[in-house]
Amino acid sequence: MLSVLFWLGFVFILHSYVLYPFLLKFLQRKKGLGTQRSMLTHKPALSIIIPAHNEEQVLAEKLNSILNSAYDLELLEIIVGIDASSDFSGIIAESFTDKFPNYKVKHFTERQGKIQIVNALVPSASHEIIVLTDANVLFTKDTLSALSQHFIDPSIGLVDTRMKNYGLKNTGISMPESEYIAGEVKIKEAEGQLWGAMMGPFGGCFAFRKLCFSPIPKHFLVDDFYINMTCLEKGFKCINEPQAVVLEDVSNDLSVEFKRKIRISAGNFQNLTRFWRQLLKFNGLSFAFFSHKVLRWIIPVFLVFMILQILSQADNSWFYSICYFILIMIPITFVVDYVARKQQTHVVFLRYIIHFVSMNLALFLGLIKFLRGIRSSVWEPTKRHQ
Repeated sequence: MLSVLFWLGFVFILHSYVLYPFLLKFLQRKKGLGTQRSMLTHKPALSIIIPAHNEEQVLAEKLNSILNSAYDLELLEIIVGIDASSDFSGIIAESFTDKFPNYKVKHFTERQGKIQIVNALVPSASHEIIVLTDANVLFTKDTLSALSQHFIDPSIGLVDTRMKNYGLKNTGISMPESEYIAGEVKIKEAEGQLWGAMMGPFGGCFAFRKLCFSPIPKHFLVDDFYINMTCLEKGFKCINEPQAVVLEDVSNDLSVEFKRKIRISAGNFQNLTRFWRQLLKFNGLSFAFFSHKVLRWIIPVFLVFMILQILSQADNSWFYSICYFILIMIPITFVVDYVARKQQTHVVFLRYIIHFVSMNLALFLGLIKFLRGIRSSVWEPTKRHQ
């Protein structure tokens, strides 16, 4: 049985991380898709919703990036939800009242969490197209124009941005994390082009039709994927727009990013219990959901069985002996990286191994957190400007 689970896990890893991205690229080329540059000039009215809890470091810069947008401010409604902040976020938000034609600040005196803020603010938005964005994600001049143009097509329910990172350093995990995100963007772009079934937007900024929105369960931890799957469930398409560029300072602290991925992992399994029926459609949506998301969520479980198989067979086969050698090198990699950092030496290659291992360990711990039960969606935002 361990042998079967070992090879099944191997196939899952190979398919999700190698074959599936390669297949998407092949299908894009075959259909002549690639990166498409749209010339549409459709500019609908937008409601921009910004949940904010203790975001005094970034909130003013975020609001200024909207002011500097090429989008007509008369077409924008900005709603900032101040979630019981203990810093100057509320004062900063209020200071922009006279700078926008249609600007609102909603103060929540008791801590709600992002999910509850979104549930409260989306129904109150005046416009049909909602842009949900985090306080630390900066807009470029053309972000809103690139995002909104697709909604001239009534079949489009959600449009994602392309996130670019700044503040990359070789002292932590920011570079492997940034490259991983860049790879994810390419996969999502292809899924949207091929099937209109992009698997999950970048949670820091995306746009969707208010018609697609259903209140997110209060205890859920991941709002972006829930909104995405709700759009698909209702028959709308979800796509990525590469020209809708936003800027974010990528996480550099492994411990901070590790905790964030545990939370996201637990939220992923919440969404799986809600949307598992989409796997039974046997179409592009179900194939993308299974290949891109579900497999990656369950691979850590198979990695446990793979490790047990390697340990039990290390002396019986040259193949498993090699696997055993690779296995024992993983903790050594962590030690070498730790010692090197203490000596102010940074072997960036090691960070890619550490990033992959840490990501899968976080996924596994997230599954345990999910199985133990989640009662609250409240969490502290990631430290800014690491």
